[in-house]
Amino acid sequence: MGTQEEERLLLEDGHLQGNGEQYTGDGSVDLQGNRVLKSKTGNWRACPFILGTECCERLAYYGIATNLVSYLTGKLHEGNVSAARNVTTWSGTCYLTPLLGAVLADAYWGRYWTIAVFSTIYFIGMCTLTLSASVPAFKPPECVDSFCPAATPPQYGVFFLGLYLIALGTGGIKPCVSSFGADQFDDTDPSERVKKGSFFNWFYFSINIGAFVSSTLIVWMQENAGWGIGFGIPALFMGIAIASFFSGTPLYRFQRPGGSPLTRMGQVVIASFRKCKLDVPQDSNLLYETPDKHSAIEGSRKLEHTDELKCLDKAAVVSDADMKSGDFSNPWRLCTVTQVEELKILIRMFPIWATGIVFAAVYAQMSTMFVEQGTVMDRRIGSFTIPAASLSTFDVISVIFWVPIYDSFLVPIARKFTGQERGFSELQRMGIGLFISILSMVAAALVEIKRLQIAQELGLVDENVPVPLNIFWQVPQYFLVGAAEVFTFVGQLEFFYDQSPDAMRSLCSALSLLTTSLGNYLSSFILTVVTVLTTAGGNPGWIPDNLNKGHLDNFFWLLAGLSFLNLLLYVFCSLRYKQKKAS
Repeated sequence: MGTQEEERLLLEDGHLQGNGEQYTGDGSVDLQGNRVLKSKTGNWRACPFILGTECCERLAYYGIATNLVSYLTGKLHEGNVSAARNVTTWSGTCYLTPLLGAVLADAYWGRYWTIAVFSTIYFIGMCTLTLSASVPAFKPPECVDSFCPAATPPQYGVFFLGLYLIALGTGGIKPCVSSFGADQFDDTDPSERVKKGSFFNWFYFSINIGAFVSSTLIVWMQENAGWGIGFGIPALFMGIAIASFFSGTPLYRFQRPGGSPLTRMGQVVIASFRKCKLDVPQDSNLLYETPDKHSAIEGSRKLEHTDELKCLDKAAVVSDADMKSGDFSNPWRLCTVTQVEELKILIRMFPIWATGIVFAAVYAQMSTMFVEQGTVMDRRIGSFTIPAASLSTFDVISVIFWVPIYDSFLVPIARKFTGQERGFSELQRMGIGLFISILSMVAAALVEIKRLQIAQELGLVDENVPVPLNIFWQVPQYFLVGAAEVFTFVGQLEFFYDQSPDAMRSLCSALSLLTTSLGNYLSSFILTVVTVLTTAGGNPGWIPDNLNKGHLDNFFWLLAGLSFLNLLLYVFCSLRYKQKKAS
């Protein structure tokens, strides 16, 4: 620990026990609220339980999401566009509810209890969905020849009740598990901070292990052993996820909830409006901040003042009335610099955040248009027929391939050129992923052009049958999406955790997930607009029920074009972004 004098100073500062063991320096505590020792909690020793939880939960989620479009078209007898719209709307909701979970975690419950409560809701939803696919009264009869009876309102009701309970359950898991895992690494310890960068890579790796099992074993069971079993096994794994999470409780480090971030942001806006006629002093040291070393916000370090958005600095201006009264305790009238900087950080992150929406729309195609494209291709290998949704396995294989390559080879090489401790900065990493996503849409469009060409040559345009083009031609587009994920999605996890204020990390993680939600909604919107515009005048449109008569390639080209424009906007915004500075 260094010299005796250094140890004495650390003891006075509360970083060491009398026996020389070191406390964490980031304010983390145990479940009872006591300070925790670095040697007995957190770090990689706590992570297997968190990574195991995430792996099982993602297996459960993708066990539903990966093949959901097939269930809607094959068992509930919906059309292609309606099924795709329902899938993307539900997926979007799964990434919208994290805003609720994040506010509860940051303001009141903390990440641990938020995960515990919402996991239970999630498990109930999984069981309800399993019943809807198992009990004959809860599902419509099978098709007779070409007649497929529609599901009744009660049948839809039970199915969508289970589906949207799952969506609600994800609200407390998605924004909290990754942040809770990162909380196990002391941000004030340089060695643990580097390990935290690796944690995000392996966190995403565990997600895709779960997704790999879902897109292979679970999808095969749904297609061959029945949907009741196919939904029941993911429900079982959700139960295992809950057990894994609670098993690691004695080893976890916890961050205290810091109060409502929405309230704090509102206080800054109101206080700055009340003082709109006051001038901001040239010397930022004259702005109000707590005199001691700790922030007024529970669980947060102080933030250094920045010169941007000076209109918000007025919330921290000490007026003559404040001086006369001597009362600095009303945050609706006077805010600290740290509180003002919290809002500034969110505003600065907004342009970067917004560019993730188009990427999420591209990602959404794996569970919708890629699957529907695969259903009209040759899916046979001898006597075995490959479920179209199983091709998403190659997305997962791509992620499983790229995570260790990135962590073990690309980062050390990039570190020599960039000087960044993590190889690439979060912004550089996300930009690379956005570029790769354009290539994935180009690959999908080229495959569809070839498929339509074969359909034309063989006279299959008017027949709703698979075209003799092997489904494995889809592999490049899935593989490219997987590579894009490793760069963009993992980069987003790092960016929104590291750049967020300490007491807003769940909220900022939820905001990063919100891009996925809005991307799904954007995909639904584009599908709706494309359908309306291209079916005008009685035309079959780009995406008819018989895709051999359509032009799905034009849809992929449209997304490639939007992704290119989005990349240009991202480069512009990222070059102007200023990093957070915490004391």
